[in-house]
Amino acid sequence: MEIRRATVADAQTLAVLAARTFTETFGHLYPRDDLQAFVSTSYAVGRQRTILAHPDYAVWLLEHGGEAVGHAAAGPCGLPHPDARPDDGELKRLYLLAAHQNGGWGGRLFRQALDWLERDGPRTLWIGVWSQNLAAQRFYARHGFVHVGDYAFPVGRVRDHEFILRRGPSPLRPGFTTPA
Repeated sequence: MEIRRATVADAQTLAVLAARTFTETFGHLYPRDDLQAFVSTSYAVGRQRTILAHPDYAVWLLEHGGEAVGHAAAGPCGLPHPDARPDDGELKRLYLLAAHQNGGWGGRLFRQALDWLERDGPRTLWIGVWSQNLAAQRFYARHGFVHVGDYAFPVGRVRDHEFILRRGPSPLRPGFTTPA
């Protein structure tokens, strides 16, 4: 297994992987038409190409035998929270195909994204996570993220209840704070 930074040339690979991992993880929650509309818009090749070309965003691919099996994406915070500032960072996506989970690679992708987000020094970091994804919430809590808000995430006509998690910078160790 290998982690590498994705390039614009990976737009097609990222689009397919993002659609596959989202559908594998959450597809059972949505009516077929809503899921298809969300995936075809959110993970369109052109949209992935735009993200990959933007200097304020970064994506990493986890590959196994040359096949992309996971990815992480990071960039400026876009979560709807009144305390979010333009210079705050956000982990936008962290997904692995089910067959490649629980081997520590999600944690490695996570660390890669956070290191990149804090490449210029500590700053406040944010994550949006589905309110029913308890395993992800426990994972993020172990890394100092705390629940600070809620919002509705639209997938077609469905509105998921999402939690907004935040971790502030610490002068003790760049990028890490313990929860209050």
